[in-house]
Amino acid sequence: MSIKSYRDAINECLHQEMERDVNVVVFGEDVVGGSGTEGGKEAIGGVFSLTAGLWGKYGDNRVFDTPISESAIVGAAAGAALAGLRPVVEIMFSDFFGLCLDQMYNQAAKFNYMFGGGAKTPMVVRTTTGAGMSAAAQHSQSNYNWVTNIPGMKVLLPSNPYDAKGLLAAAIRGEDPVVFYENKLLYGIKGEVPDDTYVIPLGKGNLTRQGKDATIVAFSRMVHIANAVADRLAADGITCDVIDPRTTSPLDEEMILESVQETGRLIVVDECNPRCGLARDIAGLVASQAFEFLDAPIKLVTPPHTPIPFAPNLEHAYLPNEAKVEAAVREALGGR
Repeated sequence: MSIKSYRDAINECLHQEMERDVNVVVFGEDVVGGSGTEGGKEAIGGVFSLTAGLWGKYGDNRVFDTPISESAIVGAAAGAALAGLRPVVEIMFSDFFGLCLDQMYNQAAKFNYMFGGGAKTPMVVRTTTGAGMSAAAQHSQSNYNWVTNIPGMKVLLPSNPYDAKGLLAAAIRGEDPVVFYENKLLYGIKGEVPDDTYVIPLGKGNLTRQGKDATIVAFSRMVHIANAVADRLAADGITCDVIDPRTTSPLDEEMILESVQETGRLIVVDECNPRCGLARDIAGLVASQAFEFLDAPIKLVTPPHTPIPFAPNLEHAYLPNEAKVEAAVREALGGR
């Protein structure tokens, strides 16, 4: 077990899975990185340095840059997967999913169903999500709620280095199309990660804190905010379950419902837009299946329904933060 960053855990997984299976290929915009610039190929290793070393080890046939066309990237991945390869493609920012949504929504996600289980599409679309870097309204959005809505598409939201490596390996080895969301602000965080390969089963949430007074469900980077709040509240004698679902499709509904049945209170922290977001989806799940166990109204901590501001002070006000989450928990507890 070694200490690795979130970025390094993903890079290590890509290296190990490409070594394990010759059918794994990696392509996208600038995944070789630095091509045509001073320093030559792989001077950068991708715009976020996630694919460093792959081209040098596996060459042009398995690692290559594509034109700036999200629809071509995902469409090619779907076709390659049908033909027997296991493509791992990168869309730099999930904000651009509108350009390849047809290939995801109407093609890759539906092949297995439309062909009676006879067409497997083992492809992974890696992408970034999340605000907090002053990247403005077109490079900061969280749209995993869109993709969660697509039947046949699996959606993964790792919140830490251990989960990032294990979930990515499971996605690459699976038989279904997957969107793998990486929060940009998590790339530098570090944690214990095994050196050997391993997989984390999809659809199994992670209980990151345990308590009896309230349940907090949080996604991706919001898990760290929820954990910090739970630790601070524990000093005041208030204990919380914090659930990191890890994947939104499939979703570990059982873990969420069992927790709420024990605590009687639910707070959901979500960086998606509030309308039709994951927070309201989880709230609807609990309200419809565990209403009799609730001792207080469900609390949702989300951004406002607006584009993401560029100005740092406005972006800070836009995002869920520890103060907002703590206030929601205390309100659910009647002001304790």
